[in-house]
Amino acid sequence: MASKLKKSRGIEELKSRWGFMFILPWLVGLVMFFFIPIGQSLIFSFSSINAIGENLGWKGLEHYDYLLNKDPNYSTWLTDSLTELAYSMPIILVLSLILAMMLNQKFRGRLFFRALYFLPVIIASGYVMKMIFSTTDESLTEMGASAGMSSGLITVEDLTKSFNFSTEIATFVSTAINDIFNLIWSCGIQIVLFLSGLQSIPTSLYEASNVEGATKWEEFWFITFPMLSRITLLVGVFTMVELFINERNPLIAEVYKKVKAAQYDESSAMIWFYFIIVAAVMGIIMFLFNKFILKRYEA
Repeated sequence: MASKLKKSRGIEELKSRWGFMFILPWLVGLVMFFFIPIGQSLIFSFSSINAIGENLGWKGLEHYDYLLNKDPNYSTWLTDSLTELAYSMPIILVLSLILAMMLNQKFRGRLFFRALYFLPVIIASGYVMKMIFSTTDESLTEMGASAGMSSGLITVEDLTKSFNFSTEIATFVSTAINDIFNLIWSCGIQIVLFLSGLQSIPTSLYEASNVEGATKWEEFWFITFPMLSRITLLVGVFTMVELFINERNPLIAEVYKKVKAAQYDESSAMIWFYFIIVAAVMGIIMFLFNKFILKRYEA
């Protein structure tokens, strides 16, 4: 008995040892390319750094004070980032769920359309994407549209003016409509996650609901959505992270500009304060979702 126990312990220890050896390269890369750069950026945000990365002295909260009290654009960039999250995230979640439910049905060519909706994830980089996401008349002309066609198009601004919207509402509506294509293009991974969640729901639940005479609407709210609540939280967190760090985000774009200009100290302060705001927003959303959605369906 003792020999068998010792043998099993030896096998488990051997498995653990080999497992650690397999993940050791990843751990080394995590420390070297993630934790160390994060620590350096935090130090940079409190220091004065020259163009070659030398620390010239401790500045304390000077960079943060400049961003919050003197920089005329930083608060605007923060507001634009949060505003984009407010209207983009619900649209992406709802649209991804609808498309995932459609692709979960049995129809001819289902695999083709599943691959088609994931295609943006594969090609979402490079010069082609810059051309696709351009919405100005000049960009349309560069993409091959004639000048007459591009100049004759009715813009969103024209529509909002015709309805006599206020400036704030017109700006919000214009931004949301112009970003519709971008939002649809950003649904690839979310669709895959929702699709995996839908396929994990037991078919017996739907069969029982059909016997009871439940409608499709009732099936969604009493079976589909409760079973997808944790997947929805996962998709929501992924979407928030993707929106906050997207290069089209004005604040992230400005940080990249400052890094390229060797302004490492100010760019580090910008991104760290932004990280604090992002962490707070994500924490509030996850707390509310857990309190009002997860606990409701788990009760």
